[in-house]
Amino acid sequence: MKNLTVGKIRGLQQISRRSGVFIMCAMDHRSGLISMMEDAKHEVPDYTEIVEMKYDMCSAIGHHASGILLDPEYGAAQCLTSNALSGRTGLLVSVEATGYEPDPRGRITTLLKDWGVEKIKRMGASAVKILLYYRPDIRRLADKQLKLIAKVADECIKYDIPFLVEPKTYRVEGEKMDTAEFAEKLPEMVIGTARQITELPVDVLKAEFPADTKYEKDVKKLTEYCRRLDEASRIPWVILSAGVDFETFRDQVTIACRAGASGFLGGRAIWQEAMDLANREERVKFFKTVAVKRLQELAEIAEKNGRPWHEKFGLRGAKLSDISQDWYSRY
Repeated sequence: MKNLTVGKIRGLQQISRRSGVFIMCAMDHRSGLISMMEDAKHEVPDYTEIVEMKYDMCSAIGHHASGILLDPEYGAAQCLTSNALSGRTGLLVSVEATGYEPDPRGRITTLLKDWGVEKIKRMGASAVKILLYYRPDIRRLADKQLKLIAKVADECIKYDIPFLVEPKTYRVEGEKMDTAEFAEKLPEMVIGTARQITELPVDVLKAEFPADTKYEKDVKKLTEYCRRLDEASRIPWVILSAGVDFETFRDQVTIACRAGASGFLGGRAIWQEAMDLANREERVKFFKTVAVKRLQELAEIAEKNGRPWHEKFGLRGAKLSDISQDWYSRY
């Protein structure tokens, strides 16, 4: 049983439904989004155009989600101050710099300069999120990444705000991602990653689906992989979409939630086709119709099958922490 503090509880409540299930949409893409927009426009979008895209997505989809993940450079403050994000929707904000520092054996995550947990808390956000590339089988790099997670986790404890970690598997020299050989390694890497990272004081794991469904289609095996992921994770976990198509993500959310996931934090699977539309009116229409419908469909699946986050912590919804009469004097 985890002893959650008041601030952590409040933040987790803000980014989840009353049921305790997370219905979250990721819109914190930066370099990837710019590349998608450039492909559609045949020119690099400027700052105003990127902010406009995030505004359109957030204003159309935001109030259908329990939480929206935004970046500090183009989305978080911009969507708040333009009233695109309702006060009734939880706000998660990224703390990492986009991309990574190359290393002879892999990738190293860095924090965004002039940004951090204290500022995320001060702006009124509900939670902090970090994305980092992670290979549990490359110990030297894994240890570096774990130290960074621990550093941010300590800051989140200091400012009493929930901390979500999004580890992403990647290939190293000599490997190819889209192959049966790499797909065979993927379950153990994702499960091993969950085991290592959730030993730290993290609150929610944003996990990859622990299999490549282009190569493994047996639902029983996929369910078993997700159950093993659930056993490995000491904290509530949600499934990320990793750019797969909507139908694939819908199936993954179903399997993962039945195996113990507490919902999802999906991005491109919900809205990516809008990036192919050069006309703003057409994009907005896509967000308000197709994207919203997709989010609602995923929400129904997660609500029906997902495990409330407090249950994973061994807590009851009616009593998430023991509060003494003088709690405020020691807080």
